[in-house]
Amino acid sequence: MTLLFAFRHAATDWTAERRLQGRTDRPLSDEGRRQAAGWRLPAEIEGFRWLTSPLSRCRETAEAMGATPTVEPALVEMGWGAWEGRRLSDLRADLGPAMAENEAGGLDFRPEGGESPRMVQARLLPFLAELEADSVTVTHKGVLRALYSLATGWDMTAKPPDRLLDGHGHLFRIGGERPEVVRLNLPLVR
Repeated sequence: MTLLFAFRHAATDWTAERRLQGRTDRPLSDEGRRQAAGWRLPAEIEGFRWLTSPLSRCRETAEAMGATPTVEPALVEMGWGAWEGRRLSDLRADLGPAMAENEAGGLDFRPEGGESPRMVQARLLPFLAELEADSVTVTHKGVLRALYSLATGWDMTAKPPDRLLDGHGHLFRIGGERPEVVRLNLPLVR
């Protein structure tokens, strides 16, 4: 069995504005750089190898924490297509019932020209199957939710059974048919 400690990158300007970032390559904001510089891994995670999404906000987070990460394409954020840069609240207001129907699809929710959570899971599964060393991953909210869904069976049609906190990491055991939750919401020690 292999352990995977996964967490979301530090803040960007769009994080603060609650905009959907998706594949748009936003750098960390000044606040995000301060956050990441103050983060430390829990003691039991020290010595794991570091992997990041190819997007700069993840690489910057790892580097600010003193790591030299390897880029892993499977960890890139869910593609939000034409909706990148928009706010969910605005999309809900503009699209009304069509948005509500799309969101009710859970794992099959799909932004215009983007990816569904089920598609994110499909690209995560081969990565997880090949993971041979205990690893830290700096990734994105959409990827964390897809991973959590794989581990718990949550179909994303309702609120998740557990809230995945920013500034915290989530430890999974990899091996077998699907990942298993070991512990959620471990603080990135300051």
